[in-house]
Amino acid sequence: MPRTSNRPRLLIAVNSSIATGFLQGQPEYFQNAGFDVTVVCPERRVGEWEVAQPDTVRKVAVPIAREISPLRDIFSTLRLCSVLRALRPTITNVGTPKAGLLGGFAAWLNRVPCRFYTLHGLRFETTRGLRRKILIFAERLACRFAHRVVCVSHSVREKAIGYGLIDREHSLILGAGSCNGIDMSRYIPTPERVKRAAELRDSFKIPKGAPVILFVGRLTYDKGICELTRAFLQLEKQIPDIRLLLVGTFEEGDPLPQEIRNRLETHERVILAGPVNDPAPYYAISDVLVLPSHREGLPTVVLEAHAAGKAVVGAAVTGIVDLVVHGETGLLFPVGSVSALSGAIATLVTNKTLASKLGRAGQEQVRRNFRQETIWDGMHREYLNVLRRENRQRPSILSQPQN
Repeated sequence: MPRTSNRPRLLIAVNSSIATGFLQGQPEYFQNAGFDVTVVCPERRVGEWEVAQPDTVRKVAVPIAREISPLRDIFSTLRLCSVLRALRPTITNVGTPKAGLLGGFAAWLNRVPCRFYTLHGLRFETTRGLRRKILIFAERLACRFAHRVVCVSHSVREKAIGYGLIDREHSLILGAGSCNGIDMSRYIPTPERVKRAAELRDSFKIPKGAPVILFVGRLTYDKGICELTRAFLQLEKQIPDIRLLLVGTFEEGDPLPQEIRNRLETHERVILAGPVNDPAPYYAISDVLVLPSHREGLPTVVLEAHAAGKAVVGAAVTGIVDLVVHGETGLLFPVGSVSALSGAIATLVTNKTLASKLGRAGQEQVRRNFRQETIWDGMHREYLNVLRRENRQRPSILSQPQN
């Protein structure tokens, strides 16, 4: 991994191949802006989402366990240190909890001049006891290793400040929030997507006119799948043709109770689509996106659903409340409340006018506040500010990219 030019080297690290989906378009933007970009993440595991990676950006595979695993974490840290010594980056931007901690520590240990940490969410929010204390301590360390902490939403930033992880001067939010913004053109309904959606409905044997509830994400306990399953079982008694479409995979790290998993795998009106490369047609066939998650950072799936013009039902938790304004861009319900979740879904499924109104408002919010270029330009300015403060590069090397 030799240095091939005098361009400043930017290393971006995340703890799973799935998380590289948070970065789509960003590495190429910074390549065009004058950086030499490397993305570090583990190899894609069997059954994981497949995320397209550009051939023009260097990728380095480093195994990083998602859960606490002391021996594997030590090995990962040593491997990260080896990569950093070889690449000698000018800037590191590490994100997701484990990569944030291990990558941040390795960057600090190797005296990387400019260190950023992207705080995607607060994993400890849904834990208790000793595990919670360990996760808070680890998050605090990850923040301390960085010169600047990029918070993906206002609610995440306020919670992080409240828990003493960061201070206001040490942290920032890019635009209205998000780590990467969204390319609306990938989700706005087009004739091709409408056709693909119709083909999907046929392949799933969904009757014409039958309402479809959509969930996109990991099928885990923290994502509120238990509440969603129970709410669906209530709804099918009121709306016999209703379908629950789940796009994602079951995970062992935060497993569902076996009873809930069995229900999902055997119910004739539950569709398990698995991981998909392009979720846009799935938004197109749905009536409403549901995100009953117990915690979030700034959920990309809500941005995607809104870009597709779909209404959203979400739990009133960190991250979701930044995007879903009750009665304006969607409906909120108290986290964990099956009856409130069921009622909110029923409202949007039966009131098409309201669902359409909320979906259009969400679409306008995305168009106004969450353009990718806004996020990338903001991050670029932050990199330049730190580099100039450290007097590491001539400004001419880091001119704004040509669009």
